[in-house]
Formats: sequence, C-alpha cells, structure tokens
Amino acid sequence: MKYRTLGSTGYNVSEIGFGAWAIGADWGDVDDSTAMAALHAAVDAGVNFIDTADVYGDGRSERFVARLVRERSDVDLVVATKAGRRLDPHTANGYTGANIERFIDRSLTNLRVDTLDLVQLHCPPTDVYYQPELFEALDGIKEKGKIGHYGVSVERVEEAMKAIEYPGVETVQIIYNMFRQRPAERFFDLSKSANVGIIIRVPLASGLLTGRMNADTVFAADDHRAYNRHGEAFDVGETFAGVPFDTGLDAVSELTGVRPASSTMAQFALRWILMNDAVSTAIPGAKNPEQAIANAAVSDLPPIDDDTMGDVTDVYERSIKPFVHARW
Repeated sequence: MKYRTLGSTGYNVSEIGFGAWAIGADWGDVDDSTAMAALHAAVDAGVNFIDTADVYGDGRSERFVARLVRERSDVDLVVATKAGRRLDPHTANGYTGANIERFIDRSLTNLRVDTLDLVQLHCPPTDVYYQPELFEALDGIKEKGKIGHYGVSVERVEEAMKAIEYPGVETVQIIYNMFRQRPAERFFDLSKSANVGIIIRVPLASGLLTGRMNADTVFAADDHRAYNRHGEAFDVGETFAGVPFDTGLDAVSELTGVRPASSTMAQFALRWILMNDAVSTAIPGAKNPEQAIANAAVSDLPPIDDDTMGDVTDVYERSIKPFVHARW
C-alpha cells in the first residue's frame, strides 16, 4: 500500500481507503460479523483511512468503525465522518453552528473518541457555501477540541471551488471516476494550489464500473440502486454517478475491452483514479473481506499506459459526457 498526504491536515493516508456507507445501510444486507471482517481485511492490507457518516445506518457504520479502532490499536487509523444529513428537512437554513455541533457530539459518542480526526459537511445545499458564519462556527468547534480538521463533501464542482475559499476547509470529498471526469478539468489544479486534500467517493459508480452487472441485475428494495435511480431520495448523481443504467452498462462493455490483463475491471477503474496526483485517497466500499482485499491491491498495480488512458477518455467523451458533464 502506498500513502499520500491529505492536504494541510498532515495525515498520511492510504491511497485506497475504506468507504463505510455499504456496511451501514442502503446497499442491501450486511451482517455485523461480515462488516467487521471487511474492515479488518482492509486494515490488514494497509488501509488506514476510513470514511463514514452519522446517517449511515443511523450511526451503525460509525459504531462499526469505533469497534475497529478499539480492536486495531496496533494501527494509526484516520477516521473521517460527516454531518448535516440528519437535518429534516435538509435545507440550508438548518446548517447552523448549533446544529452541526449537536451532530458532532453524537458522532463523538458513536465513535467513542474525544476528538474527531476529520468532520465533513455532508453534501449540503449549495447556499450553505455562502454562509461564512457556519465556517466560523466550525473554526470555533475546532478550537474547543471536538474536531481536529474539517472539510466538505460536495455534489458539484462549483461547490468545491467555493468551499476552498474558506481557509479552514482542508479537505474536499467529491465524486470522480471514469464516468465523472469534470473535477479533473475544473477543480484539481485549484485544490493542489490550495493544498486541499481530495477524497474520492463513488469511485466505482455504485458498482457499475466493476463489470459485474448486467441488464438483469436486481437490487434489494433497501438498496439505493433500486430506489434512487432518478434522485427520489437524494442527489441522483450518487447512484451510478448519475449515468443511466443501460448507458453505463454499454460503456463498461467498451472499457472492459481495453482493461489491462493485470487487473479486474473494478481495479482498472480504481487505478485510473490514482493516476491523478491531485487525489489523496479513493474510498471504495466493501461488503466483505474479498472486496476489501481486492480494492487495497490496486495501490500496487503498475501505472496505466497513455494509450489506455486515452481509450478511457474516448469512451467518456462519446458515451457518458452528455449525461453528466454539465450537471455536476
């Protein structure tokens, strides 16, 4: 496993992290023992960065991570969580310092720590990025010692560009994958200049880029890939990266044809992300140890050659860009 510096936080994090949404909720059933086995397998493979959120299973994911930290005292883990989506309704005026501090206090309890390593605003409405008083409040919460660092998780590139105008924002979590390439075009150079850490979520486009799906794939009723196809529950860009399912399947078929023989399709997709040096870490989910181990192995794969990188760009330009590029 290779490690990269997470912006100005100073944390050295595994370039493949562990996204803990899938073990919390919204991805079908994952029992407790399998969830913990997946986490331990990731750590055994060199992963030291875990990303969770207070709403993943209403704290279930955070509690799994807390247990992992207790059981793996031999490893210096960096745990990131997120706050804000507990608001109901989820509106910009709910993003007050008092509300966010209340959510942070709950995460402190779930994670069984005195200070959160990193807390991220959890994909707030765009207007939140124009509320300087909220970022001032986060500075105050940091001064109290409840958080070590803070950042944002965004839906749109323009939100990321606005967020890093606030000097306290040290990280940005954003969707970037073979099907969502605009961040590299518009944001990554800015993030490098500002020394902002970049955390890549949805790196496999909700599993589309694993190459293991087909037109007959059926998802459980409690899986967001069944109930959020058109943004019914939250931003549609979080599900299959906003790409229509059938369109994505066709594009993956093309990408499979240029996949290096040394990797699976999922590993190819993850290695493609790591080719950009603006990226600090990518956080694929894993529902079992086998997936966690395969994800972590990507760090040791050789670089992708220029011709193959060009092939990926060609598929994106022809088949995917019209659906996603202007939206996020």
